Amino acid sequence: MKETKILTHVEILVIGGGVVGCAVARQMVLDGAKVALVEKSSDILAGASKGNSAILHTGFDAPNGTLEQSCVQNGYAEYLKIREKLNLPIEKIGANVVAWNYDQEAKLENVLEKGLKNGVSDIKLLSKKEIQQAEPHLANHLKAAVSVPGEYIIDPWSSPYAYLLQAVENGGEVFCDAEVLSGEFDGDNWLVETAAGNISAKYVINCAGLYGDIVNTRVLKECDFSIRPRKGQFIVFDKSARDLLNGVILPVPTERTKGIVLFPTIFGNIVVGPTAEEQESRSDSGVVEETLKQLKTQAIEMLPQLEKTQITATFAGIRPATEEKYYRVSQNEDKNWITLGGIRSTGLTSALGLGLHVSNIFAGKETCFKRIEDPISVNAPRLAEKFPRDFNTKGYGEMICHCELVTKREIVDALNSKIPAKSLSGLKRRTRATMGRCQGFYCSGKLAKLTEAQFKNSLSINDKKGVSNA
Repeated sequence: MKETKILTHVEILVIGGGVVGCAVARQMVLDGAKVALVEKSSDILAGASKGNSAILHTGFDAPNGTLEQSCVQNGYAEYLKIREKLNLPIEKIGANVVAWNYDQEAKLENVLEKGLKNGVSDIKLLSKKEIQQAEPHLANHLKAAVSVPGEYIIDPWSSPYAYLLQAVENGGEVFCDAEVLSGEFDGDNWLVETAAGNISAKYVINCAGLYGDIVNTRVLKECDFSIRPRKGQFIVFDKSARDLLNGVILPVPTERTKGIVLFPTIFGNIVVGPTAEEQESRSDSGVVEETLKQLKTQAIEMLPQLEKTQITATFAGIRPATEEKYYRVSQNEDKNWITLGGIRSTGLTSALGLGLHVSNIFAGKETCFKRIEDPISVNAPRLAEKFPRDFNTKGYGEMICHCELVTKREIVDALNSKIPAKSLSGLKRRTRATMGRCQGFYCSGKLAKLTEAQFKNSLSINDKKGVSNA
């Protein structure tokens, strides 16, 4: 290991600034541990966590009796428990698993039975007439559905940002641009080498998502799973379509994938996706025109009036799938190392549950952690369409992004946070600036001025040292 500065001495080092890492770091800080989180990118939530369906799941369709089921349902309950304290955005809209042909209809009984077995007692079968009453704009060729009233939509980025911000406010540390390069364990403590410097830690928790197997191999010199990146492409329809859909439309799942979902967002759009495409690259989140055409066709087949609706944006996320469909969670007690790997599409819901799972692991160890009885609370950014926004409060300064109604105060706050936005993509996730109809055409100039000297890659075309990182 290179001789370099020690960034910090902690009891627990969390590797990975995705939703799981943020939730685990928060839980361990509240449990009383001295915690640091490292992230290889310049900002948090830059990997798998930046592209997901933003649905808080009941776990009705989770594999019964698995750690995934437990963490999904515990994470769901914990989110509802802490949401008011952290001002976490949430909207209960329910979901329907819709059968579009007779083969799918025949499988609905199994969907219902699985949900009831998983303890979700309020789900029920709906006839064609009942689902049409609930969702009058769906295509007429639907057959039946299973109703899941307890599904919510949430903000997929403000929530984990609030988790980590609460960790920092209560003594946690965050280091970005800190890719893990190697590590040495002396039998009691780790010395982990990162691109930003070395960190001394008693325990390490690997939450590196798409790079989880690489981290284990680099540091432990072994890994019992391999990440198989799975791309999911999405289409975002204009907010004018929002009234066409009341809740989430889920497909009858297959053995390999949960399938294409049609869902409203908490920001007022309708989205269709994700696809499930195996690929070698862990970073290629580009969209493919032909795939998007097929995705749009599928959306219109389910909700015909979308044919007249403009598309606001397209994007893709990459899920850290592995050789198996189950979570790859393990503990190397001899080396004080915990791995949370293979956390796929349910990670947004299960993250808080995984934090509780790790907390239970440490409860069985001899530690000197002393739980914080009255932790400092924080507020997640207020970005949800149906709730009060920053522009509803005086003193916001100026409207920077008119499409998404983002104020100057929100931009300044994001840039000056204890976990500041360090790129345009990070600023988008914290404020939604440039994510509306014009995709930044009108607000990019003002953003370039406000972010001057804040980002490694400048947004200004006049800055010869940098280029746009949009």
